[in-house]
Amino acid sequence: MSPEDRAVGVAVAGVMAGAVGLAIFNPLTGGTASAETPAQAAAQHRESAVSERSGTEHAPRKAARSASRTVAASTVIKLAKSQLGEGESRNGSTKYADWYASTPHAAVTARRDGGSVGDYRGAEWCDMFVSWLSAQTGVKNMGWDAYTVQHASWFEKTHRWGDIARPGAVVFFDWQNGSRGGIDGIDHVGLVVKDNGNGTITTIEGNTDNAVKEKIRDKSEVVGYGYPDYAKSR
Repeated sequence: MSPEDRAVGVAVAGVMAGAVGLAIFNPLTGGTASAETPAQAAAQHRESAVSERSGTEHAPRKAARSASRTVAASTVIKLAKSQLGEGESRNGSTKYADWYASTPHAAVTARRDGGSVGDYRGAEWCDMFVSWLSAQTGVKNMGWDAYTVQHASWFEKTHRWGDIARPGAVVFFDWQNGSRGGIDGIDHVGLVVKDNGNGTITTIEGNTDNAVKEKIRDKSEVVGYGYPDYAKSR
């Protein structure tokens, strides 16, 4: 989610002053943030009989049931590649934003950051795309958010943050300051496909020219990487 989007209320600039503290608090459980995916949290939300509901689909039941299983990075990358070319509708929304707005998390993050649940449908959606990948696959500790600064802060505070471009890592960018910048300046997020070994990485990103696209990015643009718990390759 870009600074421009924060300005319209979905993630207001005032949040940045408390970003680190908020990033490790999970309003769904009333404590510090667990490493749950959207599917896990949605299942917990239903089981707690919380009555926030919507008419569109939530994270699939299959993902909720299998959220504890170990998922390979290649599984998430494969799903991301299957979305290449997906873009915005005429009203500026996407299936990823529609999905996010339908989950209990939208109400939680809207209360945290300002704005309303409906704002997500026209908002910058790069992080909602990453959250959708997490929910669909049930990968552990990929986290969920619509605000890149909060998501990156969560990775850092849960000790899943670093500077190595591993396949399947969640990569965070700062277009102005690049690797010299900090988490509070992050503008954009995507998924690492591979390290090209020449100072660049191949990524798949939502909300790139209003679509899901594969890109070659210079590592100098990267603030850091978040690491989900993937199955160890054999």
